[in-house]
Amino acid sequence: MYFTLAMDFIKITETPSNYNDLEQMDTKTLLTNINNEDQKIADAVALVIPQITLLVDSLAERFEKGGRLFYIGAGTSGRLGILDASEIPPTFGLPQERVVGIIAGGDTAIRKAVENAEDDINQAWLDLQLHEINNLDVVVGIAASGTTPYVIGGVNACKKVGILTACITNNPGSPLAKAVDIPLEINVGPEFVTGSTRMKSGTSQKLVLNMISTALMIKIGRVKGNKMVNMQLSNDKLVDRGTRYIVEGLGIGYNEAAKLLKIHGSVKKAIDAYNQ
Repeated sequence: MYFTLAMDFIKITETPSNYNDLEQMDTKTLLTNINNEDQKIADAVALVIPQITLLVDSLAERFEKGGRLFYIGAGTSGRLGILDASEIPPTFGLPQERVVGIIAGGDTAIRKAVENAEDDINQAWLDLQLHEINNLDVVVGIAASGTTPYVIGGVNACKKVGILTACITNNPGSPLAKAVDIPLEINVGPEFVTGSTRMKSGTSQKLVLNMISTALMIKIGRVKGNKMVNMQLSNDKLVDRGTRYIVEGLGIGYNEAAKLLKIHGSVKKAIDAYNQ
């Protein structure tokens, strides 16, 4: 099933670039102008910190009760959600089912566009049901345009059953922003290449996703001081990092710290055991 959205708002992501005749610019000028545009992104993100705060606090409350975070999106937005979710287990040691990224078109769409996948208004809810989603969970729809049917259909279905919803969009006043409980509307202005939302819009989404997940992990105790004390020790670099964290935390020698880490399997468990 497909649907058409009435465009009764300013679609900033489709407005013309501030630059013209890009093909006539030399390489340095192109890169300088792209960088000039990129410098506007952090300021735009700063304006939505109050809304991000509300989302993170709501997430932390639900996480403590066993809730989960779901990202849903299509194309670049979907891939960014999957990227953020996939980094939670190795960085913070949580099971992969606690933060889940879902993309229109399924795993195939991570690498290759799936025709018309984003236009199905019902599919996101079907995809979420595979995870037995419930009202302790939070669903964040990601869509630069704010008009993606897959995402809007998903958050609307969630709201009907009492699931908290939020969104990350780059068009204030968009249908997606109006559909959710907590809209994060990041106005980064026109793209350097008109309509290419993989650029400033995508970068702003990545920044906000970093903020949401990192702040959440800190709030629920997955960081101590400023260290990733629950990271997965999946290679020699991370084992060395974990060992050094224990050395710093306990004031003991490297070899003793390495033994503790090997026995207990995480920085946090090693430090807690040593201090008992």
